[in-house]
Amino acid sequence: MKHRVREIAAQAGLSQATVDRVLHERGGVRESTVREVHQAIAALDRQSPGRTWSIDLVVHEPERAEAALRAELPGLRPAVIRPRFHAADDPLAAVARIARSRSHGLVLQAAPSPELAEAVAHLKIPVVALDRGEAGATAAYLVEQWLADRAGDVLIVAAGDNGRTGSFRSELAARAPNRRVLVIEPDGVKQLLADSPSVRAVYDAGSGQTAYVVNAFAEARRNYDVFVAHELDDETIELLRAGRLSAVLHHDLRADLRTACRTIVQPSRAEESSVVQVITPLNMPG
Repeated sequence: MKHRVREIAAQAGLSQATVDRVLHERGGVRESTVREVHQAIAALDRQSPGRTWSIDLVVHEPERAEAALRAELPGLRPAVIRPRFHAADDPLAAVARIARSRSHGLVLQAAPSPELAEAVAHLKIPVVALDRGEAGATAAYLVEQWLADRAGDVLIVAAGDNGRTGSFRSELAARAPNRRVLVIEPDGVKQLLADSPSVRAVYDAGSGQTAYVVNAFAEARRNYDVFVAHELDDETIELLRAGRLSAVLHHDLRADLRTACRTIVQPSRAEESSVVQVITPLNMPG
């Protein structure tokens, strides 16, 4: 067989067992599923097995994104993808460099701006944006729901602008226009706690230092009513279990990057990115 079952299954979005059943005509499979398998084989046939795709990724956490995408590369075969990672600290400069290179596609994870939109519009390659705004707005909704009518300030901890902070502030302003919002980088949290006694809620917009912020409150003997953080990992799972976090907002980065690369390699088979998951102590993965 020209294509492996695993490759056909990944292309079709089906299980390997289902693909194997179709290929060996064992029956018990819907006609629509049979068509999907044969469409996937045809799509793989159209791809050049020896072609290498240079895909640029402008992301906020290049090391984390690289680890996630490397784990997905085997499932993207027969396309051979050569990823190039760029930090999103200055997305305009990154896009300008990519425009001068021989790139086959761009995966962009950055705060939107008119200047960035114009720069991207001039690119002559497929561009897939990983939206971060939904997560920020979701965090604002959760924070305000949990605070309800209690007075107090909301602290946003952010390391740079990753697109979440702006959407959080916009959503919170619409829901609670009189609530004060303080924005600080992680290394300024301790001083802010000394100067601001009215912080009642915390939103870590992806600083990567959630445990440090939690410990800063403990050292200052300060409590909070709500703490929403990002990205499910060993650290945030432990903080959830200990009752130090109210919720963790999590995107399946591996799935999003896999989808983005497939969309670039085969634009006719565009897929939706994963939605934000709200993880609490009651629905943590085992």
